[in-house]
Amino acid sequence: MAEPTTATGGLLAAIAGTGRDAVRGGYSRPVFSTAERDLVSWYEAELTARGLEPETDRNGIVWAWWNPAGLPLEGAVVTGSHLDSVPGGGAFDGPLGVASALRALDLLRGRGVEPARPLGLAVFPEEEGSRFGVACLGSRLLTGAVTAERALNLTDPDGNTFADVARRAGLDPAGFGRDEEALARIGVFVELHVEQGRGLVDLDAPVAVASSILGHGRWRFSVHGQGNHAGTTLLDDRRDPLLAASRVVVAVREVAAANPGTRATVGRLQPVPGGTNVIASRVDLWLDVRHPDDAVTAAVVAEISRWAVELAAGEGCTVDVREESLSPTVDFDPALARRLGATLGGVPALATGAGHDAGVLAAHVPTAMLFTRNPTGVSHSPEEFCTDDDAEAGSVALADVLADLLR
Repeated sequence: MAEPTTATGGLLAAIAGTGRDAVRGGYSRPVFSTAERDLVSWYEAELTARGLEPETDRNGIVWAWWNPAGLPLEGAVVTGSHLDSVPGGGAFDGPLGVASALRALDLLRGRGVEPARPLGLAVFPEEEGSRFGVACLGSRLLTGAVTAERALNLTDPDGNTFADVARRAGLDPAGFGRDEEALARIGVFVELHVEQGRGLVDLDAPVAVASSILGHGRWRFSVHGQGNHAGTTLLDDRRDPLLAASRVVVAVREVAAANPGTRATVGRLQPVPGGTNVIASRVDLWLDVRHPDDAVTAAVVAEISRWAVELAAGEGCTVDVREESLSPTVDFDPALARRLGATLGGVPALATGAGHDAGVLAAHVPTAMLFTRNPTGVSHSPEEFCTDDDAEAGSVALADVLADLLR
């Protein structure tokens, strides 16, 4: 890795070796894994080095406060992001926002800013949902968008419950759930994130303000058939759920293509028991659907579900469909977005198809986002990138925005 050329690049370089995935490439940093815990320790050390005291709340969110005037924390300006990743993800999705928050604090102090409101820095757990299946789980628990009972009973691919894994990480499962006190501390939330598309590449701009997040959700389709021996079972005697599941995957693409603006993806498919010489007894596949119009999202999922039932029946199988998470389309606070745009001299406004903690918080507090250019336009992949210069430009933009909001 090249030597960092900016302060933000230096922060990212310090964690560049954490969570590398030798099999998939990129980084695998699921929540509460060794890699993710190492990143949290790095973050807490960076906060401590700046004279801030990190604290982990009952939902696993790590907070710190810059409050030199000793003001009440209610109504503070808050910024931050996440440190977990998808399997084999990029280096910048999440950590860029965390590093930029630290760098922005340094810039504010260097400018001699005297905040009239406290500044909070936050890191949210399980934003990607890569381990327990529900994206933005930390912010959903904070706001009550998901119940503690449901969250604690979620399981990872190895059968570990969220409750057990959280307990091993030092958290008390009895404390999970909506936190009115923590919510009251957030007067406004600004999240910086690497762009997960090529909007800024096409506009030849390093930074943008977010306008909206597409409505999106995740559904689990469980196709049930009959497990049997691969060598002794004639083709005509099979009830193969994997064959039915493969037909559903093709139908997903066809239904999405018939509904303009829809993004529909099957990114994970898991046969049970998964033996090479075994006809599966069940296949689970996970469907991700996104569209600006929530009614279209619902209609697309309903149509795919109908096709799944029919296609499964054609192979002598059945199918169950379960919603795992659903987030409606989010339009960020327009007045706040205009204020950010004016502060930054009229930077572009971009919609995004990616979900974020800022989108969950938007239903409860004024929320905004900044995007920093990704020259590849690729995300959730080792090809995701951000130059040191653009990373620094994003940190400066975040500092400018925070300075204005802290008046």
